[in-house]
Amino acid sequence: MADKTKQLLFSDFPPVSTQEWMDKITADLKGADFEKKLVWRTNEGFNVRPFYRSEDLDSLNYLESQPGEFPYVRGNNAKSNKWFVRQDIKVTDVKAANEKAVNLLTKGVDSIGFIIEDKEIITEANIEALLAGVLSEDVEINFSACCGNSLLTQAVVAVIEKSNVAEVKGSINFDPIGDLTIKGKACCEMDKAINSVKELVEATSGLSQFKTFAVNAKHYNNAGASIVQELAFGLAMGNEYLAQLTEKGLSIDAAAANIKFNFGVSGNYFMEIAKLRAGRMLWAKIVEAYQPSSVEACKLHVHSETSEWNKTIFDPNVNMLRTQTEAMSATLGGTQSLTVQPYDALYKETDVFSERIARNQQLLLKEESHFDKIVDPSAGSYYIENLTDNIAEQAWALFVEVEEKGGYLAALKEGFIQAMVKETADKRRIAVATRRENLLGTNQYPNTGEVISSKIDFSKLEKVCTSCQGETEIEPIVTFRAADEFEALRLATEKAAKRPKVFMLTYGNLAMRLARAQFSGNFFGCAGYEIADNLGFKTIEEGVEAAKAAGADIVVLCSSDDEYAEAAPKAFELLGDTPLVVAGAPACAEELKAKGITNFVNVRSNVLETLQGFNKMILE
Repeated sequence: MADKTKQLLFSDFPPVSTQEWMDKITADLKGADFEKKLVWRTNEGFNVRPFYRSEDLDSLNYLESQPGEFPYVRGNNAKSNKWFVRQDIKVTDVKAANEKAVNLLTKGVDSIGFIIEDKEIITEANIEALLAGVLSEDVEINFSACCGNSLLTQAVVAVIEKSNVAEVKGSINFDPIGDLTIKGKACCEMDKAINSVKELVEATSGLSQFKTFAVNAKHYNNAGASIVQELAFGLAMGNEYLAQLTEKGLSIDAAAANIKFNFGVSGNYFMEIAKLRAGRMLWAKIVEAYQPSSVEACKLHVHSETSEWNKTIFDPNVNMLRTQTEAMSATLGGTQSLTVQPYDALYKETDVFSERIARNQQLLLKEESHFDKIVDPSAGSYYIENLTDNIAEQAWALFVEVEEKGGYLAALKEGFIQAMVKETADKRRIAVATRRENLLGTNQYPNTGEVISSKIDFSKLEKVCTSCQGETEIEPIVTFRAADEFEALRLATEKAAKRPKVFMLTYGNLAMRLARAQFSGNFFGCAGYEIADNLGFKTIEEGVEAAKAAGADIVVLCSSDDEYAEAAPKAFELLGDTPLVVAGAPACAEELKAKGITNFVNVRSNVLETLQGFNKMILE
């Protein structure tokens, strides 16, 4: 790292020590606790400080490596940060899928993902027709099939061998360990499945740029796991493949070269950048332990896909903002290819518009922001380098813990992995329910006028949200979306015979009644209720009369703490059977509860549980 102390600009200013910074911060905090106020405790289990300095990099021994050099923390490529822009196509009609693929190649896409759910489609003739006009040294081709991966590989190899394309890039998303993880059962007995993986690797030995099997660590991302868990368990899955394949006689070079890691990328912007950097470093160390003949075998090959976990069906345009920052994280982190899911993919078949937007989100980063031109733009950032190190340290510790239990499959069968993911996911559920983790438009600032039921393909939504059915060998990890339970509230409201109306009985202190009415409208809006706000009433009697005239189903008293002691009991008595809610946490709360007033909403409330209670009271 360059010595800036002798540069003219920096020499004009006296150096400032860390202690001087801390003294200034302590003074500005005016007695508040530094750790509680400014230090962030992450889901990943480590603390993030509010500022970092060059001295915080002194212990990071990988900083001397260059892009393209072991342990590849700074990227696999020394000269550029190019990635493939992928778009997936569901293959139900071979001719139509081929036409769409050829068309996409004229729109900036250079990676196609063919998703085949019908085994009958997998024939050499169909694969040849599917790849007509697509096969090229500049295009990546990828396949995902629910079954028939051996037939698929044979057909793909045969078609490639008949073509004049010298070097085909691509992959087959065959991941029996991932299937076991997410479904609770694999396609067949695991030893037989690993033998199939070995056979596929051997069948594609002439295709040096083609990856024959996958590690779908993205499942953890979509199950609410932490970034450290996704990385550690993904690496453990990869190591399980390496261990079993090499035991069966496959060389470490062949085994490692044929793995493609599929990671999810969530909205934790800097952490996701650091995750990919840490992942390359740790995987290089893992493969190195097998003593490959070439250091090239130590490279981590990554495809990234925007996460489903934080996407919503209400206010879905916000999904475009989410996927944009996720795409930035993945590309700045050095992914080799990226799929940006269209903003409406959760609840309906995507259309021309949503697919075009998803493509263009990547093209903006590549063609206008030139993210593909600069290798490892995060290098030297005190913050991101420390995040990289922290994630690597935590993920390595968890990886080692899995290995000490006998490896990934042993830890999965024991239930260790599922228990860890569930614990983190449950914490995140609570964080979403209490709005400590925000989903704009869903658990915070909802568009209460939005109606979306008519736009939803409910069969598709159920497919996303429903876990594996039938008998299982092990307990699967459960994928879900953070918005699921809030969306259930909104959909119940839309289906109701009468939309519940929440009336703001604003009274007394002007500043407090306005602030609490705004808070309460946002609160109850998360269930899709109609919000009737008001400028203020001179008396409680006047407010109650207006609420009854409006046909209010819930009345929220919005005033100051001092005024609640008298105003709340009066409103409660006049309203009769209509539920009264007090906005805030007044000192007189216990006295009010003694008088039968039990409903309060404030920043400490569990928004989800509170609204579920009102839904049960009003709609059922």
